[in-house]
Amino acid sequence: MELEDEIRIVAPRAKVYAGLNDPDVLKQCIPSCEELIKHSDTELEAKVVLKIGPVKAKFGGTVVLEPINPPERFSLSGEGSGGIAGFAKGGADVELIEEGDETILRYTAKADVGGKIAQLGSRLVVSASKKLAGQFFEKFAEVINEQS
Repeated sequence: MELEDEIRIVAPRAKVYAGLNDPDVLKQCIPSCEELIKHSDTELEAKVVLKIGPVKAKFGGTVVLEPINPPERFSLSGEGSGGIAGFAKGGADVELIEEGDETILRYTAKADVGGKIAQLGSRLVVSASKKLAGQFFEKFAEVINEQS
């Protein structure tokens, strides 16, 4: 599955980029995130509780940040396991476009799921993924704007 979207954030690009690399900011923004641990500048560990349709599970996994051309572009990839509920893995390419005092955050994300979650059907999984991504970026914009 592939998701694409963009959001305008009322903050300079350097501040948006710093927020995307700040575990405290990310923990506030990731829906149902219970724990986010920074192991290095490029590796994070997360514990998240997700409910998709009738399936609810605690996922544990890792996220690896790959700076391509910071602060303009970077990629991230990750994978997690929810036990019998299944697994998720994927990544995203993020572009930060500076427009005056604002930043356009554009992303393209790809994900693959397996196990019980995959059995729910692609429409439900895609819908839930879009909703979760939307919640993350709305909250992220809110947190960054509050810091301004």
